[in-house]
Amino acid sequence: MTRACDRYAVRLGRASDATELARLQAAVQLQAATGGKPHPGIAAWVDGLLAGHPSVVPDDFLVAEEVATGRPVASLVGLRQDWSLAGVRLPVVQVELVGTAPEHRGNRLTDRLFAALHERCAADGVPVQMIEGVPYFYRRYGYDYAFTHGGAATVPAAALPPSEQGGPDDATAVLTVHPATVANADALATIDRRLAEGEEALVCPRDAAVWRYEITGRGPADFIRRSVAVLRHGDDVRGYLVHGARLSAAGELTVFAATCERPADWPEAAAAMYAYLGRVGRRYAAAEQPFVAVRPALDADHPLVRVGPPGVPKRPAAWYARTGDPVDLLARLRPLLARRWHAADLRWREPALVIDTYGRAARLEFTDGELTAVTAARVAVDPTTDPDIHAAIPPHALLQLALGHRSLPEVLDAWPDCILRDRLTERFLTVAFPRVPVRVWPRN
Repeated sequence: MTRACDRYAVRLGRASDATELARLQAAVQLQAATGGKPHPGIAAWVDGLLAGHPSVVPDDFLVAEEVATGRPVASLVGLRQDWSLAGVRLPVVQVELVGTAPEHRGNRLTDRLFAALHERCAADGVPVQMIEGVPYFYRRYGYDYAFTHGGAATVPAAALPPSEQGGPDDATAVLTVHPATVANADALATIDRRLAEGEEALVCPRDAAVWRYEITGRGPADFIRRSVAVLRHGDDVRGYLVHGARLSAAGELTVFAATCERPADWPEAAAAMYAYLGRVGRRYAAAEQPFVAVRPALDADHPLVRVGPPGVPKRPAAWYARTGDPVDLLARLRPLLARRWHAADLRWREPALVIDTYGRAARLEFTDGELTAVTAARVAVDPTTDPDIHAAIPPHALLQLALGHRSLPEVLDAWPDCILRDRLTERFLTVAFPRVPVRVWPRN
C-alpha cells in the first residue's frame, strides 16, 4: 500500500504554477458564495500575487503536489510584511489562501504545509505569523486570537452627512476627499512612516511601491481589490481612506483604513470621509442591491468612528497569530520595553528579569537598571517554584501581551498558570505591556 506521505511532496511555488494554483484556489475558496462554482475573484487574486504583488515572490507559495501527476493539490502563501508596534519594526508573515482539493483531503496536507511554513519562518527570523480564517481551526497549528480586528459600529446610509459636504465643489470645506492617483503614493508612504514612528499602536505601514500597487496594480476582478482616496488640504495630502471596491452581499460599504495626519483635524476629516463614502455607496448601488450602510472594519475607538455618525455596535473579531520563538519576539521589542520603563522611571534592581514560557525562557538583562539585552535562558523544570524565575507566562498569553491585545491584569484573570514572583515584577510587566490600538490593514 502507498502511504499518504509518499503520494505527495511539499515544495516552493514557481511562477509556472500560476494557472494551476488559481484554478485550485478558485475551486475551494468561498464556495458558499458561488454555489460550488469556481470563484473568479479568488483566481484573479492568485494571478495578481504571482504577477507583480510587491509583498510576494512565487516561492512564498508552498505547494503540495501529487507525485504521480506533478499537479498542485494543496497550497498556501505567506505574505511577508513589516509591521510597526509603537515605532518598533516587527517582521510578520500573513498566511492566506490555505486550501486543498476535495479529493485529496484527509491526507494531512495542511499539517505538512504549515510545518514547512513555520520551519521557514524560523530560518528567516520572522517572529510572528498571523491568519484570518475558519474559527478555531488554526489553533491546532499553534495559533491563538492575539489582537482585535474591527468592533466599530456600522453606520446606516441614512445617518451619513449630506453628499455635498466635503466634496470637491464644497466651497466651505477646508479638507476634501478625492480618489487617489499614483502621484499620491509618495505622500501616502510619508504619512504611514510618520504614523508608524510616532503612534503608540500596532500598524502596517506601506511604502510608495505598495501604495502604487493598491491604487492601480490590482486587476478589476481581484477579490482583495480596494479603492484608495486621499484627504486633501488644497494640494497637500493630509490623510487617506481605504474602502471596498464594491458593496458587500449585505449592501454595506466596508472601510479598511482611515488616517488623518493631524489629530485636531479629525472632526472635519470624518465628516468629509463619511460624506465621500455616502457618494461612493450610492454610486455602487444597483437596483437589486441598495446601499444599506457603511461598515468600518476598524476598532471602536478609531477617531473616524469616535467622531463620526452613530451606528449599530458590532462585536469585535480578532486575528489568529503565533510565535515560534517568544525570546526572539521579546528581543525585537527590547527598545520599546526599555523606553516604556524609562518613561515610567522604573529601574530594575537585579542583573536580570527572567520570564519562563513553559518551554522557552527569556532573560532580560539590565545595566544600571536599564534594559540592555534579551537572551535565551535555561528552562526550569517547574518555573512556578524556581527562585531564579521572576514570571511564568504561557506562550499564548505572552504573545497577547507583546502585541498589546491584553494588559497584564487581563492575562492574570484569564490564565491561572500566569504566575509572578512578587509585586515588583507585576509592576514592571504591567508597564511593559499596555494595551495598544490595532490599526492594521494587512498587505494582502
